Amino acid sequence: MTDRTRRPGVDRRTLLGTAAGGLAAYALSPALLRSRAFAQGSDLAGVADYAAAEAKKLAEGRQVTLRILQPSGSLGNVKPVADVFTEKSGVKVEYVEVPMGEINQKVLLEAVSKSGGFDIALPATFGVPDLAESGILVNLDDYATKHAPADYNKDMLYTIGDYYKGSLYGYQTDGDTYLMFYNKPWLDNPDEQKGFADKNGYELKVPDTWEELDAQLAWFHRPDKGMYGGALFRTQYFIAWEWWGRFHAKGFFPLADDLTPQINNPAGVAALEELVAASQYLYPGARTNGLFENFEAYGEGDKYANIGWGGTQKFLNSDKSKIKGKLAFGSMPGGKVNGNLLRTPYFNWGWNYVVSSVSPEPEIAYLFTLFACSPEMSTIAVRDPAGYFDPFRGVHYEDPEIIKVYTPEFLAAHKQSMINSIPDLYLKGQGEYFDELRVNIAAADAGTKTAQQALDDTARAWERITRRMGQRSQQVQWLFLKSIYPPDIRGQLT
Repeated sequence: MTDRTRRPGVDRRTLLGTAAGGLAAYALSPALLRSRAFAQGSDLAGVADYAAAEAKKLAEGRQVTLRILQPSGSLGNVKPVADVFTEKSGVKVEYVEVPMGEINQKVLLEAVSKSGGFDIALPATFGVPDLAESGILVNLDDYATKHAPADYNKDMLYTIGDYYKGSLYGYQTDGDTYLMFYNKPWLDNPDEQKGFADKNGYELKVPDTWEELDAQLAWFHRPDKGMYGGALFRTQYFIAWEWWGRFHAKGFFPLADDLTPQINNPAGVAALEELVAASQYLYPGARTNGLFENFEAYGEGDKYANIGWGGTQKFLNSDKSKIKGKLAFGSMPGGKVNGNLLRTPYFNWGWNYVVSSVSPEPEIAYLFTLFACSPEMSTIAVRDPAGYFDPFRGVHYEDPEIIKVYTPEFLAAHKQSMINSIPDLYLKGQGEYFDELRVNIAAADAGTKTAQQALDDTARAWERITRRMGQRSQQVQWLFLKSIYPPDIRGQLT
């Protein structure tokens, strides 16, 4: 895989490449095509001051208050930035917190109620397509053309989830790429290294492929000695994400250009069979423990491998963790396609700043999102050791406070994974598609369905969902989404 320092933003070439399957090319939004300079000259360092000054002009002579709907637990990320915005612009900010798993539904309900309950929201990135289709989100193309620097995205490492059908609907403010965690004392133990190499014929190291990881899980799984191969998720909500990575690493997109599911092809079935086989080498709580229980369980130090995000590392690098300072990191494993290593890191969560279409102050709300996601302000947000926001701009990886929160070793792996992350299934109805996948993968893991049955059932359900959502509309977005997969990965997928 080619090493790159950043993922380019969406550009004219990639968008024009979406004209396929008889579909016309997109009418490209001005926000994506502009080459205009910002404030008479590109100055990304000054964008926060610019956004606050413009908001102050728009609010002149009025008392303006913005309400932000956010997941509970993120106040430490949002409030320090909002306080500076208020200081500079005079615009006040109020906060409405809802449980983490409910925020997308709360935003969607606003499309029906139109209560004006918030001006800005922070939904999970995978929900942006549904929210855009509902009409509750402002299409930000015109505001971005008017206010954003031409190079605003220049060190944004993941922007795929900001766009829907070629238009801008939000700004990513959280780098939730899936990362692997390894028990370094076990990995570096000379006796373990020799024994593993003698058994498997290759060295024990941070694995490149899922096959290597599975062999390592099996090697270290010694429950009679209080050692477990891994703490990978096997609860229904989380289990599909691992399969998504395993499947892509075999060289396939989940859908063909005509939206025929490819998930139940031989590669998909093999990926699921391998996932199920790996389950026997996990700790007993893998099928019952949720997110934070997973952190705590892996923090006991008696398990070899885990999968997670920056939030996982924040806990594991805290004094609550027995494995603090004893970790090695890597991107999700890959696979061999035509003799070449294909790594497919995966961005499967994240939070996006979006603007409500029923806000009485949409332009000021947009200016806040521009302010909050600027290099200067987003660095302040990501510094919070207890918050949800993880690094997503290149500048974050150079900040001493952020380095202290995460460690240099983690950040090196995280940055590389962010640059190359494949997206979630950013289609309308994403929750429905993934719920079917989750239920059936969990059934295969429990042994109540074969891998083939589970994925055949999922594929049939996906076809029904696509018809109900609108075949042509879904195809437009799918072709757009395919076109903005990381180029080095896109070229190796069928």
